[in-house]
Amino acid sequence: MNLILLLVLVVAAGAVLSVQAAINGRLGQTVGVLRSSLLTFVVGAISTGLLILFFEPTHTVSLLDVPKWQLTGALFGVVYMMVMVGAVPIVGTAVATVAVIVGQLGMGMLIDNFGWLGNPAIELSGSRIVAMLCLALALVFMYRSSTRTD
Repeated sequence: MNLILLLVLVVAAGAVLSVQAAINGRLGQTVGVLRSSLLTFVVGAISTGLLILFFEPTHTVSLLDVPKWQLTGALFGVVYMMVMVGAVPIVGTAVATVAVIVGQLGMGMLIDNFGWLGNPAIELSGSRIVAMLCLALALVFMYRSSTRTD
């Protein structure tokens, strides 16, 4: 796949996550955080099941054969969903999204630097640290601008 197209798809996926956060935040206020999260995962499971059924090529390894630590990623999705459903109505979609990205970037830099979880090691550079600081500063500005009572 073309690298530019891949990056465009990743940016689009990020945009979809913000839309999802805003919708689920409102739903969570109406029916509760857990019910909103459950709906998301049930619909997601059904949709993914249909995609697997019709489009997924067969693999020699099944979910039952992989190292069990690799299955824990699903639990992190539950944590993310519940936190976002609870946070968006309070801090807003933009602040919650930037905060998530700060967390993603920080952990991503650690995973890259140390090659954790079987990923290739990518050394922590000065430009990566500056990027992290800029994003953290963006979070401060976003938060402060959303809490002003001018």
